[in-house]
Amino acid sequence: NMWALTKVLVISALLQVPNRTLLLAGCAACIGGTFQYGYNVSVINAPTKYVQDFVNQTWLERYNTIISESGLTLIWSTIVSIFTIGGLIGVTVGGTLSVKIGRKGTLLANNIFALTASLLMGLSYTTGLFELLIIGRLLIGINAGIGLCVQPMYLIEIAPTVLRGTMGMGTSIFITAGILIGQVVGLQELLGREEFWPILVSTSCIPALLQLVTLPWFPESPRYMFIDRGDEEGSKKALRKLHGHSWNQEWDDIFKEKDNLEGFCAKKPWELLRDRSLRWQLLTIVLLNSAQQLNGINAIYFYASYLFKESGIPAERIPYVTIGTGACECITALTCGMLIESLGRRVLIMGGYTLMSICCVLFTVALTFQAASPVIPYISMACVFAFILSFGLGPGGVTNILTTELFTQTARPAAYVIAGSVNWLNFFFIGLVFPFIVTGLQQYCFLVFLVICSLTATYIFFIIPETKNKTFLEIQNEFRSFRKSNSCHTDGVSATLISTSM
Repeated sequence: NMWALTKVLVISALLQVPNRTLLLAGCAACIGGTFQYGYNVSVINAPTKYVQDFVNQTWLERYNTIISESGLTLIWSTIVSIFTIGGLIGVTVGGTLSVKIGRKGTLLANNIFALTASLLMGLSYTTGLFELLIIGRLLIGINAGIGLCVQPMYLIEIAPTVLRGTMGMGTSIFITAGILIGQVVGLQELLGREEFWPILVSTSCIPALLQLVTLPWFPESPRYMFIDRGDEEGSKKALRKLHGHSWNQEWDDIFKEKDNLEGFCAKKPWELLRDRSLRWQLLTIVLLNSAQQLNGINAIYFYASYLFKESGIPAERIPYVTIGTGACECITALTCGMLIESLGRRVLIMGGYTLMSICCVLFTVALTFQAASPVIPYISMACVFAFILSFGLGPGGVTNILTTELFTQTARPAAYVIAGSVNWLNFFFIGLVFPFIVTGLQQYCFLVFLVICSLTATYIFFIIPETKNKTFLEIQNEFRSFRKSNSCHTDGVSATLISTSM
C-alpha cells in the first residue's frame, strides 16, 4: 500500500512539472550535491573493523609495536568526525562561491573536492598511509558542506513558485537516498568485504563524475543571472528552457524582486547578523537548523541496532533490517515532496515535530519496561520507524526549504552560511555529547529530545507563517508585518505600564 501510494504521488507530481528540463536539472544538481552528504555519512559504517585493522597493521609496520586501544579509537574517531569539520569549512566558503561564480558554477567546481578525496582514500591502503583517509574525509566533508549550502538555493531559484516546495524537497530526498544506497553498497554481498573496503570508501567519485557529465547541459539560476549579474537576456533564456511556455509569470516575480533590491549588494554573514529587519527570519533558521540535529534522530539510529537485537533478530541480519530504516526515511521524504504543495510547509514541519514529541514519550515508556513483556521490544521497534517517519515528514526536508524561502536574493547566501554553520556545529556537538547523554540518562535521554521537539513545534505555531505559493517578497513582508505588530504590542504594554505607574 505504501509503495502504491508513493507511486501515485510521484506520477501526480511529475504531471505538475511544467518542463522535463526542470526535473532533470534538479536531479543533476542533487546527484553530486546533497546525495554526497547522505552517502558519505552512511558508507563509512560498513568498513569500520577493516579500517581499524588497517590502522593497526600500518602502526605495527612503522613502529614495530601494536597501537594502544585508546590510540586506535582516537584515529578512527578522527577519520569519522573530521567529516563534520570539513562540512563546516565547506559551508563557510559555499555562500561566497555561490555569489562569485554562481550556483551552478559552484556545484561543478565542488566536484574537485570529491574526486580528490576519492583518490586519496582509495590509495590509502596501497600506500600504507592511513593519514590519507583523514585528509580524504576532510575533503569530502568540504564537498558535502558546499553541496548542502548551494544546492538548495539552486533548486528553489530555478523552480516556479507553485513547485518551489516540491523542488526543494529534492535536497532531503537525495540525502536519504544517499544514506540508503550507502547502506546497501556496504553489504557483504557487494563492497562490504575486507578486500573491497578501499574501493568502497572511494566510490563517492561516481556521483561527482555523473554531475560533471550532466549539470553543464542545464542553465544557471535565472534569479542569480538577473539579480546578481544583471544578465536579462540570459535569465529569460534560462527561464524559457526550465519553465517552457509558463516562464512569463516567474519573470515578473524576478523583475519585481530585482527592482525592490536595486542598489543592494549580496550581504556578508556578519552584515546579516546586524540587520535588525531580518532578525526574526535569522532567529527562525538558527532554531530550525539546530533542532534538525538536536531533535533525537541520531539517538534513534543509535538505539536501532540495540532494539533489533533485543527483538530477537540475529546479529548478522541487523544490517539488512537497518536498511529498512533508511528506506523508510527515503520513502517518507519522497511522500513529503509530493504533499508539500497541497498541505504547505507549516503543517508538515509542525506536525512532524509534534509526532516526534509523542514518539519520545512512547519510546521512553517502552525502553523503561523493555523486560516486562516479549512484546515490548516490538513496540520499541515500531517507535523507531514512527520517529523516522515523523522526521522525514517535515523536519528532515522542510527546514532547508524555509532557509531559502525566508530570505530574498541578496541575503540568501549569507543565510545559508549561518544556517549551515549552525547545522554542522550542532552535528559535531551531538556526536561529541550524545554518548555521555545516553550513558548518564539511559532511556530517559529521550525526555531531553521531547523538550526540544515540543518547543520547536510551539515556536513554529506562533512565529512562522505559511510560505506556500508566495513570492520571496511576500514572505519577507509577512515577517515585517509580524515584527511591526510585535513592536506596536510592546509599545502598548509600555504605555500601559507608564500610565499605571503615574
